[in-house]
Amino acid sequence: MRQSEFEDLLAQFTAAVEGGGGAALAALFTEDGIYHDVFYGAFEGREKIAEMLEDHFWAHGEAYRWVMHEPVVSGDIGYAHWTFSFTSKLPEAAGERVVWDGMSRFQIQGGLIVHYKEMFDTAIALRQTNFPADRIARVADKHVSRLRAREAGGEHLTQ
Repeated sequence: MRQSEFEDLLAQFTAAVEGGGGAALAALFTEDGIYHDVFYGAFEGREKIAEMLEDHFWAHGEAYRWVMHEPVVSGDIGYAHWTFSFTSKLPEAAGERVVWDGMSRFQIQGGLIVHYKEMFDTAIALRQTNFPADRIARVADKHVSRLRAREAGGEHLTQ
């Protein structure tokens, strides 16, 4: 994929999320594409990706803004640093503007996303939604468990 094509894909991607267009977002993925969201988990297939956006994102927030910075692409892998924000609908933080930054990795095939994965500090986002410290700690523990399970027996956890 060329740089300009990747930037166009990112513009469509963020416009779909900002506009709540589940079908528009899903159309950017292959039929069996995966959107891996840090909070909500992995959603496979266009139908599930559309549902994730409409039933999770837009159920919990509104007035989304997603700006991609410094996108780079090499072959079938693209990365972008971003800033993301929304106005919370969660009872603990209704009406609060929540903002954080992170990075995303896009695996691309034939101009469509095969796999999307994001990385960011979840505590920064959760703190702005007024989650109590023990709830944030439970989320962090879940992420630690997943990471350690993935790396079990590997070079990072053995000496």
